[in-house]
Amino acid sequence: MEFSKCKPHPKNRPAHLERRILPQLKLACRHLTVLGLILLFMACQSQEPSKTSILPTARVNETSQVTPTVSLARAESTDEAAPPTTSTPTTTFTATAAPTSTPTRPPKPTPSASATATSAPPATPSPTVTPVPPTATPSSTAITSASAAQLDCSDPVVTSASPPADGPVALRSDIQLRKVIETPGFFVRLDLDPLTNNLFYMDSEANIYRLNLQPGTNSESTRVYTLADIGGAPFTLGMAFGPDGTLYIVGNDSQVDTTRAIIRQGVPNESGERVWSTLAATAPYPKSNTTFDHVFSGIVASPDGQNVYVTSGSRTDHGEVQANNGKFPGVREVPLTAAIFRIPTAGTDLMLVNDEAELQAQGYLFARGLRNAFDLAYAPNGDLFASENGPDSDYPEELNWIRQGHHYGFPWRMGNYDNRQQFPDYDPTQDPWLIPDSHAVEVGAYTNDPTFPPPAPALTFAEPIPNFGPDGDHFRDLEGCEHDASQLDLSLGTFTSHRSPLGLTFDLKGTLSEEFRGDAFILSFGPAYEASLMDRGQDLLHLELTKTGDSYQVRATQLVRGFHFPIDSVLVNNKLYILEFGGEGFVGEGTGTIWEVTLP
Repeated sequence: MEFSKCKPHPKNRPAHLERRILPQLKLACRHLTVLGLILLFMACQSQEPSKTSILPTARVNETSQVTPTVSLARAESTDEAAPPTTSTPTTTFTATAAPTSTPTRPPKPTPSASATATSAPPATPSPTVTPVPPTATPSSTAITSASAAQLDCSDPVVTSASPPADGPVALRSDIQLRKVIETPGFFVRLDLDPLTNNLFYMDSEANIYRLNLQPGTNSESTRVYTLADIGGAPFTLGMAFGPDGTLYIVGNDSQVDTTRAIIRQGVPNESGERVWSTLAATAPYPKSNTTFDHVFSGIVASPDGQNVYVTSGSRTDHGEVQANNGKFPGVREVPLTAAIFRIPTAGTDLMLVNDEAELQAQGYLFARGLRNAFDLAYAPNGDLFASENGPDSDYPEELNWIRQGHHYGFPWRMGNYDNRQQFPDYDPTQDPWLIPDSHAVEVGAYTNDPTFPPPAPALTFAEPIPNFGPDGDHFRDLEGCEHDASQLDLSLGTFTSHRSPLGLTFDLKGTLSEEFRGDAFILSFGPAYEASLMDRGQDLLHLELTKTGDSYQVRATQLVRGFHFPIDSVLVNNKLYILEFGGEGFVGEGTGTIWEVTLP
């Protein structure tokens, strides 16, 4: 891999750095002796610095047990603008001492008779983490004091190679790639029918195709369902099979100023045909009429088939007011946004209203505070996980362990950082994480915001799973410089900004070799903006999750790079099928591809 120096953020110009940092350095120098400088240099050169977490703001250490005592029945503070306040909102954490037990990986499933096992690599010692007291005030001091290594623009960063022009490349000789079939592009979901073992893929207009897998390049596909067959809403972003073969489709019905979700279910009858009906729908809720209307998307059926879990994205970029040209004064998020809902599959024509207390009373509201959890997946041990896409700023993207009643921070926390716009002294012109050509910056969504509502006093936040690398863990510090967290012996919560983690899947049947058995895999759709970090994503990561008491940590390793906006995946035995969105991100023209990745 090639090493290079940190690339300062465009807003972090030399004069800007001098104005912010030089006075602090002069003050520090008055208190340093020559001996102190020598000791500091020796500490920086230590071969084995203690593993710590990136903690620029309030953070519960990954070895701490977090008890998020969330009251989801409270009044939704983001529905209306709060009265002006001069106090700094404080995030309350409930943490206990670090567990004394050694972190263990989730139990791995027993491989089937057809699985080919290989010898496992030597076990990697569990990271040693030094607890850092939480603080609610953003501070660059916590970054530099969290490790003996001093973070500055001279720290090397591992650069990501440019995507190859002729398709993806496996980074290991025991991983093979095969191009299965090309699609017209703009397909969003891929899943396996457990009754027939056929693969199905769907575009955002409710066209669903069945894939007829053949050797080499001879695979074919047949369109089997359209919107006329399925019914419901035309903007389809979610598709999942239940264990009984029921096919669930999440659609969004967008009107001029409102939108609503409709979840349809196709239940197979005795002849194998599906009978379609509405499982649930939402009441209309206010759109922002911006690109931040993330609407309803991800869906997964519980292993017992009794419930489906559906994700709803935010209607804002980072919790700012989105009034839709004055139609919804002061509105930020609403009860039907930025959440995960649990819906019983035995129901029919269920209604989810735009009222948090009612959603909780009916048992629909499962978790809150997730900006755009596009993907949900179960691990072999029955734990539910979701990947989450971050805002138009350099906050990390997240991987979260989803549990009932937990709040995952949005809009007050993004990644393992506080949202700085909630603080009265926020000045976007001095924010080194803003991307000049991003849509949110161009429309002025980042601003001094004195009416930003504080979180409820009793609200606690579940932190994202910390990533100890070696991949997908770049971050920008509060002076605008880029770093590779694992190279500095740090963790990040969870992924590099703008990676857009999608296509989360697990080895549920334990058919992979010991190295991968029972583990997770995730794709990176890739960044939407050029002025981003050097970790460009568009790859496949292996996620080795370790359960540490009441939390998880992960090691992410790149296996394949060079996909073209990969968006979804499904594992069939030891073959991982990957669907590319195609086009040029969310605009432009171009075909996509379904790839077959054979894993050991």
